[in-house]
Amino acid sequence: MTRRRQLLIAAGALATAPALRAAPAAPGEPVRWPAVTLLDGTSWQATPGQPQVLVFWSLTCPFCQRHNVHVEKLYRAAIAQHGPGVLSAVRERDAAAVRRHMAQRGWSFPVTLDSEALGAALGARRVVPLTVVVDARGRLKQSIPGEMFEEDVMELMERAA
Repeated sequence: MTRRRQLLIAAGALATAPALRAAPAAPGEPVRWPAVTLLDGTSWQATPGQPQVLVFWSLTCPFCQRHNVHVEKLYRAAIAQHGPGVLSAVRERDAAAVRRHMAQRGWSFPVTLDSEALGAALGARRVVPLTVVVDARGRLKQSIPGEMFEEDVMELMERAA
């Protein structure tokens, strides 16, 4: 095979391959937040200088249901004490079902439908719940897979700073 033919084949493969994505942030690296639209239609942006807690979850995950009770407490405490921003990303695609689920449980924390861009920015782990902590400098502090106890979730108020 000629060199020219090899180059043409390689160029064709690149043209049809999925777009290369930036690697997710590793601990200590800056997070490049994608555009986020909440279920209510508003845009969400990380507030510069404010730590953020992001929770990936699913409607069908029993561990997520218990975990999110604590996330709601964290969200309310964070508002009252000017703590970290709280955002959640649900795996399901049916926004109406997510709204009903949130209303039935009395949860008010911000929620968006999970997107490939959000997962790519903060890690490709598909475990739920997954709690991601971003410090006030906008750097990934840690990713915590699995359900957490209430006191551990509430401790994120200090750990995120």
